[in-house]
Amino acid sequence: MEQALHQKPIRRDSPALHAIGRVIIYAVLIALALFTLIPFIWMVSSSLKLDREVFAYPMRWIPETFHWENYVLIWQRVPLLTYFKNTAFVAIVVTLLQTLTSSFAAYAFAKLEFRGRDVLFLAYIATIAVPWQAYMLPQFIMMRSIGLYDTLWAMVVLQAFSAFGVFLMRQFYRGIPTELCEAARLDGLSEYGIWARIMLPLSKAAIATLVIFTFVNTWNDYMGPMIYLTRDINKTVQVGLRRFIQENSSDYHLIMAASLCSLLPVSIVFLCLQKYFIEGIATSGLKG
Repeated sequence: MEQALHQKPIRRDSPALHAIGRVIIYAVLIALALFTLIPFIWMVSSSLKLDREVFAYPMRWIPETFHWENYVLIWQRVPLLTYFKNTAFVAIVVTLLQTLTSSFAAYAFAKLEFRGRDVLFLAYIATIAVPWQAYMLPQFIMMRSIGLYDTLWAMVVLQAFSAFGVFLMRQFYRGIPTELCEAARLDGLSEYGIWARIMLPLSKAAIATLVIFTFVNTWNDYMGPMIYLTRDINKTVQVGLRRFIQENSSDYHLIMAASLCSLLPVSIVFLCLQKYFIEGIATSGLKG
């Protein structure tokens, strides 16, 4: 009894309590991550089943027989390969153009001094608040008048510039010391040289973040291709999936297989750039 009375109580900041707290936090985060992955796991499982097995009860997460032929059939039902080629072309070109134009404009807004710079920047960033539906009709008339309607270049031109990309890159550029630019100017380096040799190498995180956002948004865009692309040879994968679902509305196993294939390019891009993406999210919005 006396030994129990003289025993020291566990302090709240003791290493044991700290370790227990970390274990609980990690357990909760793992549980939440698994919960969010359930729809994806169900989609993968359903894509390898027969149609009658998709909604069978009780549900089997692991199919008795893996039907890999589902991934062959989806390319035969509709021209998915054409849709993927069109989407890849638009997504890659738009990503390159947005990265180029956004980094150019961001460098001017962050490191160059000219009259009305801040007002022009605020006016440009304010366009983010304007919904696309407000200027959708004049934009459509403009694309049709210049002969880009029902062409993939219409999607490229419409998305070649991004106010969000300029804002993201400018915030990152403002965190780079201005003295580096001034020293480069004294050494005779042009503004384009400063941008290419100093700013770009130091902004890999911001560029990776912008690339991921742009590629994902362009790849998953549905309304734009639905409005501007009418011929089947020009349609993108999201519009093609809608056609696939309409023609195979009862074949849920094939729908899941096609949907999974449409997610793979986005997943690959994110996995390749996730290191820089996390770094960019953590730093770009805090600098400046």
